[in-house]
Amino acid sequence: MTTRGVLYIHSAPRALCPHVEWAVAGVLGVRINLDWIRQPAAPGHWRSELSWQGEPGTASKLASALRGWQLMRYEVTSEPCATAEGERYSSTPALGVFHAVTGIHGDILIPEDRLRAVLLRSRSEGGDLEAEISRLLGKPWDDELEPFRYAGEGAPVRWLHQVV
Repeated sequence: MTTRGVLYIHSAPRALCPHVEWAVAGVLGVRINLDWIRQPAAPGHWRSELSWQGEPGTASKLASALRGWQLMRYEVTSEPCATAEGERYSSTPALGVFHAVTGIHGDILIPEDRLRAVLLRSRSEGGDLEAEISRLLGKPWDDELEPFRYAGEGAPVRWLHQVV
């Protein structure tokens, strides 16, 4: 069973670009030569996109391979398939990595235990329930990444298939 997804590198310093390609190649098992274009939302940074096809769990492997590079903004998505839900990973230097499970229509699916924890924290600590739910939905990451997404409209997309 395979799934497909997209890796969006929203911004990376030029010196990091070859390392990104090596990390992605290590996960997908094929040589990668991304088409890098300047990121107008972050002078001195570059962006690229890659559509991929592979086993369920490939998105988490890609996110793990890119984790820890604090100067980079990226997102990895995978579509649901017969054996797995979809996934979305978003990462920014200020916020770190966000992970969400997604359904067949792209909606974020929040596990009931996470909702219960937010409700309990809101009641016991007087937290802002709306802000907590917003965080569960990834809104802070969306807010930070939106200018970078917009700046990348029209960027070339390439399809690669994982060697299985």
